[in-house]
Amino acid sequence: MKKNLQEVRALLFDVFGTVVDWRSSVIREGERLGRARRLAVDWAAFADGWRAGYPQAMNLVRSGALPWQSIDRLHRRILDELLARFGIAEAFDEREREAFNRIWHRLAPWPDAVAGLKRLKRKFVIGTLSNGNVALLVDMAKHAKLPWDVVFSAELFRHYKPDPEAYLGAVELLGLRPWEVMMVAAHKSDLNAAKRCGLKTAFVQRPLELGAKDRKDVKPEARFELNVRDFGQLAERLSA
Repeated sequence: MKKNLQEVRALLFDVFGTVVDWRSSVIREGERLGRARRLAVDWAAFADGWRAGYPQAMNLVRSGALPWQSIDRLHRRILDELLARFGIAEAFDEREREAFNRIWHRLAPWPDAVAGLKRLKRKFVIGTLSNGNVALLVDMAKHAKLPWDVVFSAELFRHYKPDPEAYLGAVELLGLRPWEVMMVAAHKSDLNAAKRCGLKTAFVQRPLELGAKDRKDVKPEARFELNVRDFGQLAERLSA
């Protein structure tokens, strides 16, 4: 382990895309619904549209255009818009919309995630630092058997990442100093924000997050303390 990583005592993980494969999970759920309801829908496009609305919705909260709302509520807002856009709004009543919206509570982990987290947990405190709300993250952990020591959500701080309050709030609750915490994410913007707050950073390549046809930026960057292909390699690099 690099000398400056000897100080790390806790690892905080972005969740959507870093720990769980949101896109494939949403597509599978949509396809099951499509078969059951005989709906002709491009579920890959539907999943991409759902995720694309996520940063826009958070920005509405951040700007004050919307009052504070959880990701569950923002996801539901986007879902209602998508059902109308894809011409299938009449196929879902209120109960069915709420059930569909909860797909985000039961996303499947990447193949390396659970085993890698268990290795890292033996040496470090491990937890989430996600824009997902607490109930969502807890349900997801139970569903996917994610062995977190702690669940931190932007909901606790009323600030969505990349606002510094989210990163520094989690560090404070851990009783640690920023350089004793490493942010682990598959998104460089998340890591850049964590680094500005003094946290150490690990970039995890998830080339298939956006689908096989999308050329996601997975190039290693020297500004991050670690660049790894998966959680197994992260554990190796951290001697866990």
